[in-house]
Amino acid sequence: MGQDLDKERFTEEEYTRFGERIREQLGTLRELLGTPGFGQGPVTIGAELELFLVDERGRPLPRNSETRDALGDPRVVLELGRYNLEVNLTPTTLEGRPFELLSAEVQDTVSKVDAAVEGGGALPIGILPTLETGDFTAGAMSDQNRYRAMSRGVRRLRLEPFLVKIDDLELSVEDVILESANTSWQVHIRTPPERFARLFNAAQLAIGPVLAACGNSPIFLGPRKWEETRIALMEEAVDDRDVARPERRDGRVTFGSDWVREGAIELFERYVEDYEPIVPDLTDDAAPHEVPELRLHQGTIWQWNRPVYDPADGGHLRIEMRALPAGPSCADMAANTAFLLGLTLSQAERDLTGYRFAEAYQNFYRAAMHGLDAKLSWPGWDGEHDAADLVLRLLPEARAGLLGAGVAPGDADRALEVMEQRVRLRRTGAVWQRETLERFGGDRERLVRRYRELALSGLPVHLWR
Repeated sequence: MGQDLDKERFTEEEYTRFGERIREQLGTLRELLGTPGFGQGPVTIGAELELFLVDERGRPLPRNSETRDALGDPRVVLELGRYNLEVNLTPTTLEGRPFELLSAEVQDTVSKVDAAVEGGGALPIGILPTLETGDFTAGAMSDQNRYRAMSRGVRRLRLEPFLVKIDDLELSVEDVILESANTSWQVHIRTPPERFARLFNAAQLAIGPVLAACGNSPIFLGPRKWEETRIALMEEAVDDRDVARPERRDGRVTFGSDWVREGAIELFERYVEDYEPIVPDLTDDAAPHEVPELRLHQGTIWQWNRPVYDPADGGHLRIEMRALPAGPSCADMAANTAFLLGLTLSQAERDLTGYRFAEAYQNFYRAAMHGLDAKLSWPGWDGEHDAADLVLRLLPEARAGLLGAGVAPGDADRALEVMEQRVRLRRTGAVWQRETLERFGGDRERLVRRYRELALSGLPVHLWR
């Protein structure tokens, strides 16, 4: 879904042909992944950062196209809402000092985007606190065929109007524009096919305690009960099961329902068999190994951790970790990345399929709701544990995972120290937002202005005042 389409409307015949192609390309991908030597190479990581644009008051500013054009930077692309942009950061090897590089690039690019916004600025935050229901009109969608096509495709599969429910909030929506309320920090790690299952399962386990320490989305149309409201909002906003597949267990945004046992192809097969296409754009000039329709279809199922097949340079696999929120600062995002990758790498050393998947599933949603106050379980440890205590006990394991992958000790320690201090002080972005909103007497615009000032400073959130 990264590039625009030539059109936004598709016929039923095109939907049928697209469905046939993704099934054919599934066989092609299966052969590719089984080819000896496929996808070998150094472990690399990358990230995508979604941003909000705001005016001088702190309200959403619908100027993403103008800002992108002013920047002229190919790393910066349009997102769903006209007040959103995405920055695609430069991939780097995991070996060495990746978090130092990542932090510096985030600081540089966010500052440049902020300076390019006429009449306002930019900030990395999970959900912008000043959003109102009037910001989710059809006119708020970016002027691109791919977003209009996606919206039409989802409407084709579900009853309208569609009800979105979070806690005591209930919204009637007719579009996917509600997704623009969510901005994320999406981390990628390259993996050879034979290692995929263990690494993916480890990411599923790791994301619970990591997310508990990273909450940054407690406000959506007023304060919510969730520390990371993005999780609930994204799952609700594009759920298509009422008409398309009422018997399907998982929505289009999902944690999943079991461990992976057969590798990445198992997930691609599930995406093809269980999910109806929503953007049936047909490509007639691609090489067979590019499997363009299958990749496009996979990009419309937003599992919190999901496989990515990239045909570039002979082809390789990545795991995309989608659950982390944007922000608060470059130091925080580097710390979140280090903890997530390190814990994933350390847990990939064991077979998790004997552990109850329901425990990892429960951890994820408890972490999203309660943050560091959540009660979480962990393989080999009896009972439930306070999330904050669990995180502190897991930090050494994350460090070992990073050092084993060749990360320089100083780089790993610097990033994980930010995580440790945040947890010990219980000062996540979500906690800071709640406390500051109360201190400002409920003034959400003032809250956003202060958040932007501190985020641009690069200071980690546990030192914000």
